Amino acid sequence: MNIGKAFAREIEKHVEHVLSMTEIEAMIEQPKYDEQGDIAFPCFRLAKHFKKSPVQIAEQIAAKLEHPLYEKIIAVGPYINGFLDKKSYSKQIVQQIINEKDHYGSKTIGNGQTITIDFSSPNIAKPFSMGHLRSTVIGNSLTHIAKKCGFEVVKINHLGDWGTQFGKLITAYKLWGSETSVQENPIPVLLDLYVKFHEEADENDALNQEARAWFKKLEDGDKEATALWQWFRDESLKAFSKIYDLLDVSFDSYHGEAFYNDKMDETVDVLNEKGLLTLSEGAEVVKLAELDMPPCLIRKSDGATLYATRDLTAARYRQATYHFSKAIYVVGQEQTVHFRQFFSVLEKAGYQWAKHMVHVPFGFILKDGKKMSTRKGKVVLLEDVLQEAISLAKRNIEEKNPTIENKEAVAEAVGVGAVIYHDLKNERMNHVEFSLEEMLKVEGRTGPYVQYTHARACSILRKATDFNNDVLQKYRLGDEPGLSDSYSWHVIKHLRDFPHVVQRAFDDLEPSLIARYVFELAQDFNKYYSHVKVLTNDAERTARLSLVYTVTVVLKEGLRLLGIKAPESM
Repeated sequence: MNIGKAFAREIEKHVEHVLSMTEIEAMIEQPKYDEQGDIAFPCFRLAKHFKKSPVQIAEQIAAKLEHPLYEKIIAVGPYINGFLDKKSYSKQIVQQIINEKDHYGSKTIGNGQTITIDFSSPNIAKPFSMGHLRSTVIGNSLTHIAKKCGFEVVKINHLGDWGTQFGKLITAYKLWGSETSVQENPIPVLLDLYVKFHEEADENDALNQEARAWFKKLEDGDKEATALWQWFRDESLKAFSKIYDLLDVSFDSYHGEAFYNDKMDETVDVLNEKGLLTLSEGAEVVKLAELDMPPCLIRKSDGATLYATRDLTAARYRQATYHFSKAIYVVGQEQTVHFRQFFSVLEKAGYQWAKHMVHVPFGFILKDGKKMSTRKGKVVLLEDVLQEAISLAKRNIEEKNPTIENKEAVAEAVGVGAVIYHDLKNERMNHVEFSLEEMLKVEGRTGPYVQYTHARACSILRKATDFNNDVLQKYRLGDEPGLSDSYSWHVIKHLRDFPHVVQRAFDDLEPSLIARYVFELAQDFNKYYSHVKVLTNDAERTARLSLVYTVTVVLKEGLRLLGIKAPESM
């Protein structure tokens, strides 16, 4: 229910020749303080037309306004302020959530259109580090939010399974590696080889030349190079799958860079046919000087392709395969120029759908204030962090609730949820300081705090053995009173805002809005619980329990949109 629209309609009756309905809705505000009401309309823009002060205009219009949703509508200085009828409105919100359950907050703006979301995309033969967490959890959350808004979503893991790093790795393996050591512990051993290569190459540039030669062999289909590459890829995917299972993240496509090797010539031909390719020091580029950008390198002088060539080819393939209305790339902020170039090249080539491609950048995960680097070996492995978080969560559960059922599952949900929430509570462009201790706190703005609040609400409902689905349906259809106390009112207003927050999170491609919302709802519910005796057997008992139920529904759904589970016991 849109209280703003109802309020605006009443005001429109008195200013319809001055302001449109759209203008009125855009001007409506939410008062800063509760005692000022629940909604407000400023009258400053009306002064010139009515030739009166905004204060006089507010008084005259407010005196004529009334609506069943509002207890009163009064003038407060130059504003018209509306005070909702708490009992009536709270009952309507609770009834709506009871009726819609986890569909509450769903939108139809997508209308079944397809969005592709490219996220996670770790590099083969390198460990899945904390540095990969951000793209993975931001992208996963955006898929849930987009689906909530009515879109069909294709989740793409564009694996980094091609490029000069494989020339480096093959070189390192040939010089210092052994088949036995890689088979016994593939990812750590491959990481050590990769780090050793860069240490040695800093002193011996001939290694870089050898690495480039091995990558060229790989591109040309050399049997030894291809066999090593396939081996590295298979071992990496086995390791990645364990992490994706823990995070409960899945994909519709694992087509990595290598998938497009036999499709890139067509892309180069298209660019050539459209007269976009220019030779620059032997390399083929698309000039973008008119857009104040450096040229986009398409093919090196030795014929080797680049990231841009593969991304252009992948975009053409995805449009032909999925017919996307929007394509989202969840990739770090350091790639901003690359995406501006690659989108611009597609537009210059005449692909109108390129206007609907979006780069979703994000800040770094920092360790001791510095960016983690795989190349220098300064890396924290994500699987290690997840397992440690789960172990700590299990220890906490054993101390506080040792008889809980499904202890392992709850510990996993809490530990993994803590890591995810610690990332998503930050606006995505902000850097995130890695802190396992901070992640797992049960108090403060953490995942366990929100999960614990959900579990507490579920516990209240379990204690109310007479409260069941039949009672919920009677409340939805019956004459039981709504609630009007100040603590329940704060919860109601937060519940009301959930659909708007979902919409904003999609529009801004910003999961942190959902993370902030569930924390604030949890805060308001805990204040309610600490001040109101929910289980007291009086006339409002059913209304209070129904409110608790709606909080469980919305907290669980909000956490789901973040990719976090909501245990019913902790």
